[in-house]
Amino acid sequence: MLSVQDQIVFITGASSGIGAACAKIFAGAGAKLILAARRWERLQNLADSLNKEFATDIHLLQLDVRDAKAVESAISNLPSAWANIDILINNAGLSRGLDKLHQGSFQDWEEMIDTNIKGLLYLTRHIVPGMVERDRGHVVNIGSIAGHQTYPGGNVYCGTKAAVKAISEGLKQDLLGTPIRVTSVDPGMVETEFSEVRFHGDTQRATTVYQGVTPLTADDVADVVFFCVTRPAHVNINQVILMPVDQASTTLVNRRS
Repeated sequence: MLSVQDQIVFITGASSGIGAACAKIFAGAGAKLILAARRWERLQNLADSLNKEFATDIHLLQLDVRDAKAVESAISNLPSAWANIDILINNAGLSRGLDKLHQGSFQDWEEMIDTNIKGLLYLTRHIVPGMVERDRGHVVNIGSIAGHQTYPGGNVYCGTKAAVKAISEGLKQDLLGTPIRVTSVDPGMVETEFSEVRFHGDTQRATTVYQGVTPLTADDVADVVFFCVTRPAHVNINQVILMPVDQASTTLVNRRS
């Protein structure tokens, strides 16, 4: 098992859900954390909680990954002690709406494409060159079962996650000949704020998504991410698809009454 003690781990979308769960598991293993998200207060609360539990080194960034200039500035202005990033976890992502394509919201489309694809690309483009230069690093992209199987109303979201799958595969090929590893972790149903965000804050509708089902938790996904990162240096876990036992595909779900 590869140690992450004192390694610098950069996590986007770190203020909640899978990002926050990743922060916790890596903090517990002695990593140093760069936590980035838009919600500053949530980030600060998470950092306070982690410091109390693990006394870990944390650097916070209030960052919207959709803003290319902000991403460039954030990476180029990192303090020297935080500049040599060992692990990048591209977790920031979201889904908006379940409209049919011909009835979809342009604003929802832009938000998903700008966050799920372009934001991931911006971070990767600015961080991976340093990994290549230092001859070490690991990029973990949080994808989705939606990148493998489409479902009604998922059109653009599924398209963005299919792009993450292709980008991850392409990055792995482009880094061939270097020791840098690339992994895509693609979960099915995970009970986080995902559905609440999808339905624009409609918590009642979001709750029905998980009714009668035991979904994955954010900790389940973080555990898989941690497993992939801590394999021996010569081992690359290219892709992991994980779903709850109650789910067999994007549309086949066992709901107990």
